[in-house]
Amino acid sequence: MNQHPLEKIRKISREDLEQLKLERFQSTLNRVYQNVPFYHDRFKEFQLDPSDFTSLEHIRYLPFTTRKDLSNHYPYGMFAVPLRDILRIHTSVGSGANPTVVGYTSRDLANWKEIVARCLLASEVRPNDIIQVVFDYGLANWGRDFKDGAETIEASIIPMSYLPSDKQLLVMRDYRTSVLITTPSLALHLISTLEGLEFSAANLALKKCLLLGEQLNDSVRARIEDGLGVKVWGAYGLSEVPGPGIAFECRERQGFHVSEDHFILEIVDPDSGEPLPQGEFGELILTTITTKAFPLIRFRTGDKARLLNSTCPCGLNLSRLEFLPERTDEVVVIRGVKIHPVQIATAIRKRLNGTNPAYVVFVTKEEFLEVIELWISVDDNLFSDKIKNLEMVCETIKRDLQDTLGIGVKVKLVEPPTLEPYKEQLGKIVRG
Repeated sequence: MNQHPLEKIRKISREDLEQLKLERFQSTLNRVYQNVPFYHDRFKEFQLDPSDFTSLEHIRYLPFTTRKDLSNHYPYGMFAVPLRDILRIHTSVGSGANPTVVGYTSRDLANWKEIVARCLLASEVRPNDIIQVVFDYGLANWGRDFKDGAETIEASIIPMSYLPSDKQLLVMRDYRTSVLITTPSLALHLISTLEGLEFSAANLALKKCLLLGEQLNDSVRARIEDGLGVKVWGAYGLSEVPGPGIAFECRERQGFHVSEDHFILEIVDPDSGEPLPQGEFGELILTTITTKAFPLIRFRTGDKARLLNSTCPCGLNLSRLEFLPERTDEVVVIRGVKIHPVQIATAIRKRLNGTNPAYVVFVTKEEFLEVIELWISVDDNLFSDKIKNLEMVCETIKRDLQDTLGIGVKVKLVEPPTLEPYKEQLGKIVRG
């Protein structure tokens, strides 16, 4: 392994870090202005020029980038380099009508290995560890990122595979896994599954657990630590930005350090878009400053967070975030996958020939794993000659959503009066 990724950033002073961020920010603005028509047009629309930005504080004058923008410019409209320079293309679910397509240059891949390696090292993962990655299909790309990060720090890794939970636990026992990387809900599901097996957590070599993709509160952390006999760390990532390890807990576990040499973070009022004082909760906005292929300027994450005021005892000069479970948009996170109501509506319209029946989406739990239950009102339109087999239509919608989202879906046809109590939730996702 080359220079220790954590020590590399630990040695930089706050003053030097701010200067580095400014230089990379200015370089990024020039590149997107020249190479991404979407950003070029936005600069013109707001009468801005990259040369105007001589301070990091000037970032507030730039317009936001949204998930809708990414969907509207599918697949390659947001790329800043020619396709011949792209070494890897990742597709994630997205939260609009189209999936999110992210490209990586060789430099991007090298940077991301360092970012994930930094996250692993902060979670006390070491070269002698054996890492097992367990994600749902919707986070397959993150599995690849952790494989690269683990190999960067020369740890052993069992790459992600779609095995049933009991088989994952057998692998964990027999392969002597010492580090589990997964989502909080999948960790709880593994604990539940373990209770029905012939061995217990005491038979595992597991020592550490890195959780991401969902909110991690103190009670869930404590339950997983007790159930698996591990120490739990959290991390934060976004498939659009693009990947895990953007922010991570250190040994102190007092907030999430942001890799500020790669990202600029802001906390803004979700309604006005104005910056909020340090310590106040608002929407997290991220700008990439080292990404070559898929740079994003002031991306609205929809995550609610605040900047912590105090200095972390671990000695890292990186800013820290505290997150809230609430979001500032309509997106709902289920097992690490971000789902927007428009994705549900699109699937329904597609299979009902453009018909828009009333529906409600419920999020329910089965053995700690959240699943979607879609109730569709059977009105006169559904009994038209065009649809002769409602059960077949129901199964098709279910399959479409499961293929798109990568998580379990149930579809139920109900009579209109059944949805009467849910008038305020029609067309929305309701978490029970």
